[in-house]
Amino acid sequence: MRLHWRVQKTLGSFLRHYGTAQIRPGLIRDVWQPVIGLEIHAQISSASKLFSRVGTRFGAPPNSQVGVFESAHPGTLPVLNKRCVEAAIKTALALQATVNKTSWFVRKHYFYPDLPAGYQITQLDHPIASDGHLDFIVYNAAVHRKPYRHSVKLIQIQLEEDSGKSIHDKENHRVLVDLNRAGQPLMELVFAPDLRDGEEAAALVKELSLILLQLGTCNCRMEEGSLRVDANISVHRPGEPLGTRTEVKNLNSIRSLVRAIDFEVERQIGILESGGVVTNETRSFDADTRETITMRDKEVVQDYRFMHEPNLPPLRLFDSSEGHGSQNGSLDVNVVRQELPELPEEKRQRLMKNYGVTLENAIILV
Repeated sequence: MRLHWRVQKTLGSFLRHYGTAQIRPGLIRDVWQPVIGLEIHAQISSASKLFSRVGTRFGAPPNSQVGVFESAHPGTLPVLNKRCVEAAIKTALALQATVNKTSWFVRKHYFYPDLPAGYQITQLDHPIASDGHLDFIVYNAAVHRKPYRHSVKLIQIQLEEDSGKSIHDKENHRVLVDLNRAGQPLMELVFAPDLRDGEEAAALVKELSLILLQLGTCNCRMEEGSLRVDANISVHRPGEPLGTRTEVKNLNSIRSLVRAIDFEVERQIGILESGGVVTNETRSFDADTRETITMRDKEVVQDYRFMHEPNLPPLRLFDSSEGHGSQNGSLDVNVVRQELPELPEEKRQRLMKNYGVTLENAIILV
């Protein structure tokens, strides 16, 4: 297989330092430690949008799933979708996260054609859930001899509305806007940078997808944009501070996720080995060339002018398992907890315990 020129350059540097007799697979990763964190946007399976009754049917004709709220008509107000709150609670409980009894919505301001209001309603410092974790098994028979277990911290889950979609028509030099996606309910799951390569990132997304499908909170159809992944990637030498990270946006398949991360790790190693400096930037992945490409610089922090959403009160929940009664009709976290199904890892353990199935076969069966 022909190596990318940056990888060839990196290997050449190692040959000069260590000699061919000492080179072995994985040496690059012994000298450089990749650090990878994921931010995952999961579209909530709901018949209506996060703040209105407008439908969410995928593949509908352009601008046919748009109401007065999504198109930012003056005087329209958001009404929070109860189904979406329940889905976020269920997801949080499945990931062993703390469901916060009070959370806030904020406005994130930026100007783009597919965002008519000029701001997105999201959560920030007071999300619906925080401090969870996801345990998963890393196993690709083509890469690993044996499965191994890994765990990643979940920093938070926040509810937010999606923006519309801009279609860049280069031939006619115009931008077309489809607002069908505007207002779609999303859960953003922010994971700590506890991953080391593309295969671990793929295993995390696969396990999360199994969980969300089992819960019924997201259909996880990456090809439809129902599950989108952003990867934050950096490399550093062992014992040294973390390196400058880059963000690769909107990865919409497992294959693209693995290839983008592995390419970006190799690219950064190549830059550092040649004496260069990695730039803090946002990049995208070109599936045809299998390379990441620059989108925009992140050295200058954009001011989103966050402010509390004035048209939504704080979201207040209660948990009857803690001995508290109903509080002004708020959702009971304990009721949602009792609806949790058997999760994928529980099913694997049951198959191995009750039927003597090996871990490898349990992974395949589940």
